[in-house]
Amino acid sequence: MVNPAASLALLAGGQGGWPPEWASVLARFGPLALGALAALVLLRALLRHHRYRAARVLGDSEQSAVRATLVAAESRTIGEIVPVVVERSDSHPQARWIVALGTLLLGSALLASWLPWGSPALLLLCQAGLGALGWAAALALPDLQRLVISEQRATHVAEEQAVQEFHRQGLARTRDRTGVLLFVSLLERRVIVLGDEGIHARVGDEHWTATTAAVLDGIARGSLRDGLVAGIERCGAVLAEHFPARPGDRNELADRLVVRRQ
Repeated sequence: MVNPAASLALLAGGQGGWPPEWASVLARFGPLALGALAALVLLRALLRHHRYRAARVLGDSEQSAVRATLVAAESRTIGEIVPVVVERSDSHPQARWIVALGTLLLGSALLASWLPWGSPALLLLCQAGLGALGWAAALALPDLQRLVISEQRATHVAEEQAVQEFHRQGLARTRDRTGVLLFVSLLERRVIVLGDEGIHARVGDEHWTATTAAVLDGIARGSLRDGLVAGIERCGAVLAEHFPARPGDRNELADRLVVRRQ
């Protein structure tokens, strides 16, 4: 079996081959460049690890501030607002397998000079170990998974999860159909605002788009708390305008902020 590390030298020979100096440079610095790139990607994933942990993004003090804003907003309306923050909307198993395959291929290229190419069984074992290492790294570092999750899939699973949350939290069962969901999915980097038909008939899509933008603006400035506070205040204001509090009105849903892994 030909050692892939030596195959670069073949590029310099034969008709139409690369000039020997280019093949030499590629053989010498190619693995270094690949290794440096892999190290940077791994370092980036380590530094961004906290962004995908709901308890880190929203600590106790941040959650208290969001709840206080929620209580104040709902005191002026018969409407119900439920903010939900999840770490991910889907487990994305295919993303971990893609990272595992990428690690296997990259590791094989970087370690080509040391892998047992003459022993197929041992080579397979080594490459399986590289793949397992990549799979474990993707599981531990969500940012690696996010690199291979398409924006289309991220949107699809987040929207699907948001609809499920709307019903799970009881927002579809309010008396005047005035439930509003503020949904944030950290891994997919999606914010979705859903209003039930009672309030949606009064404000339309523009209000939900503006509310989503308010939440995203807070996140862009590094504070999910500020984003949620702004979104809740906007929802509370429009609910108070169209569905103000009435004497004897009862709170149909508990004033709560939902924060969980998935």
